[in-house]
Amino acid sequence: MISTTNKTLLRSRTLAARDALDPVARIEMAMAVAEHGARHITFDPGEAISGFMPIRSELDIRPLMDALRQRGARLCVPAIIDRQTIVFRALVQGGELVPTGFGTAGPGPSAEILEPDVMLVPLAAFDAAGHRIGYGAGFYDRAIARLHAMGRSPRLIGCAFSMQEVDLVPAEPHDIRMDAVLTEKGYRVL
Repeated sequence: MISTTNKTLLRSRTLAARDALDPVARIEMAMAVAEHGARHITFDPGEAISGFMPIRSELDIRPLMDALRQRGARLCVPAIIDRQTIVFRALVQGGELVPTGFGTAGPGPSAEILEPDVMLVPLAAFDAAGHRIGYGAGFYDRAIARLHAMGRSPRLIGCAFSMQEVDLVPAEPHDIRMDAVLTEKGYRVL
């Protein structure tokens, strides 16, 4: 069995380093992420792409989400509906945003629920093999498992700053590998 202490330690180290990034540098890196993502993320017009609203010092992918929307993506973001489950609510221009859990805002309960074809997944840490560490609540693992159980296989793209990469993420059986990682240094298929 893998020690959760290792994941906890890696998470705390990478998040502390992320918190220490200069806010102006974070903005510049977010813009670079948007450029790389807009160039490399492929999808058919009308496909649903889940993004996320940034919390704390997290990578802000809103510029990327806007670029994908302009290319015809239907955007959605996660909303926590109970202690175990997230759903992905359609994000439309001009739509009202409400608190959706974990300190984020997003569309309210009346918004359309979408099942993502592509998922932009927030990362606390990641490795070159595509293993990720999230924030420890398991929401994304359960959401991806639910989509797989429905016969859907969304493309999973981890989004983070390059300094959040670690040598090795201790993988557990329930952990789902990312298909690619997007950082300010570029888009990397794993």
